[in-house]
Amino acid sequence: MTQNSPKMPQSADDVISDFSRVNFLTVTANQDGQRIDNFLLARLKGLPRSHLYKLIRDDEIRINKKRCKPHDRLSVGDVVRVAPIRLSVRDEPVVSDDFAKGLLGRVVFENDGLIVLNKPHGLAVHGGSGESFGVIEAMRVATGKKYLELIHRIDKDTSGLLLIAKKRSTLKDLQVHFREKTIQKDYLCVVHGAVKSGQKIDKPLLKYTLKNGERRVKVDKDGKPSQTVIDVLASFEIDGMAVSLVKASPLTGRTHQIRVHMASIGHALLGDDKYQSPTQASLATQKGIKRLCLHAWRIAVPSDDGVQVFEAELPDDIRGIVGDRV
Repeated sequence: MTQNSPKMPQSADDVISDFSRVNFLTVTANQDGQRIDNFLLARLKGLPRSHLYKLIRDDEIRINKKRCKPHDRLSVGDVVRVAPIRLSVRDEPVVSDDFAKGLLGRVVFENDGLIVLNKPHGLAVHGGSGESFGVIEAMRVATGKKYLELIHRIDKDTSGLLLIAKKRSTLKDLQVHFREKTIQKDYLCVVHGAVKSGQKIDKPLLKYTLKNGERRVKVDKDGKPSQTVIDVLASFEIDGMAVSLVKASPLTGRTHQIRVHMASIGHALLGDDKYQSPTQASLATQKGIKRLCLHAWRIAVPSDDGVQVFEAELPDDIRGIVGDRV
């Protein structure tokens, strides 16, 4: 092999640290159906997600000699070409013993293929975008398991249930269920005002970017179809401020879906620094609301024995707001 010839990984599961030359990765059965961005992030340790997306936009990543997009899925036998890039390899994230113990203590369910975690508020699901590490990196360190992958995502500011795969077959199986919408998710949120119960919000959502680079979502006719069913569990007041405890069940899985849908009908979530109106934000601050009041409460997952239902107790800060109303 000459110095300029492409370096081939010994295994498609290898972590590649030397990308100073062209590399070709051949997709095996273990990666069949995986998104190209997730496939490469698992092999390019230390590469920020934003950098990877730029490489894809700049045509530095190709699948079978063709341009690709981050969401494109791979098939067995596909050849992924990665142009030479400079990659600074980050050290394994430093996770304190107390933090690891605390995170492991939040495991709601575990078997040989799946971990169901009650994620704390304020912790991103993965590192990047200014985060040194997230749930998935911390769990890999805490458990000592090399293969752990996110099955889905929830926002950094959202607490509650998160599904993590311990093996590839579980990841593929549950991702199919998510795509086919056979997994039901129920969230609890505290919102401004008295909400009419039994609504189905059916409004298309479109991602956009502010001038400062911050990503947002809005209701827009050119957006993707998005539906959320809401039921009011209680309406009450916090020191004279009308609020409602709402169960929100998204039928689609768009970014910030519940937050934008609720704001679009005048009932933004308490503590939502992106979608509250200035008046709502001021009221929430005056009442001491310091976090986004959104919790991934319940998830129903198809299994060989029927349906498994997992539930995450409300965190103390939201429990302090709603009391025993749920």
